[in-house]
Amino acid sequence: MDPPQTKKILMIVGDFVEDYEVMVPYQILQLADHIVHVVSPDKKKGDKIKTAVHEKGEYQTYTEKRGHNFTLTADFDSVNPEDYDGLYLPGGRAPEFLRLNKKVVDIAKHFLEKDKPLAAICHGVQILTATGCLKDRYLTCYVPVSTEVELAGGIYQRLEEENVSKDENLITAVAWPGHPALMKMFLSAIGTGFCMR
Repeated sequence: MDPPQTKKILMIVGDFVEDYEVMVPYQILQLADHIVHVVSPDKKKGDKIKTAVHEKGEYQTYTEKRGHNFTLTADFDSVNPEDYDGLYLPGGRAPEFLRLNKKVVDIAKHFLEKDKPLAAICHGVQILTATGCLKDRYLTCYVPVSTEVELAGGIYQRLEEENVSKDENLITAVAWPGHPALMKMFLSAIGTGFCMR
């Protein structure tokens, strides 16, 4: 069997993206020999963003701790969504301001309208709610974001954190415990068929 063809994946991040939700998928996609362009508005290749580690505990919401610095791998201004085989949107606090950027929203809209592989996890779904393209689409997310999904016309699926929702090439997860299932489905959608059981 021939090895899988290298794909180009776009990941859009910003300061205080959830640490696991950017680091783990980035490394898995690299392990699969894909090119991963991690970009952030107003930043260039080599610039750094700050990550955050979110943890649920005894409180009504999650707590946040400072994570790592993550080095961006491409320039945001040079992104053309036509050049990419898949889009990955991590969560954390970043999506609430990323969705205010027209180019970010237009990129996500491109993937939804063209039915190209798109994975979003946790709060990353907030970018999708700004596209106007979620009507009657099934998806999941961190529970407090579910109201936005429904207001955007999406069909929210309340799932355990280890599970994912798949609607054609739109693959969504609640939080980072869903990485194994999310990454298997996303890799399969972009044509990488390893470890598929």
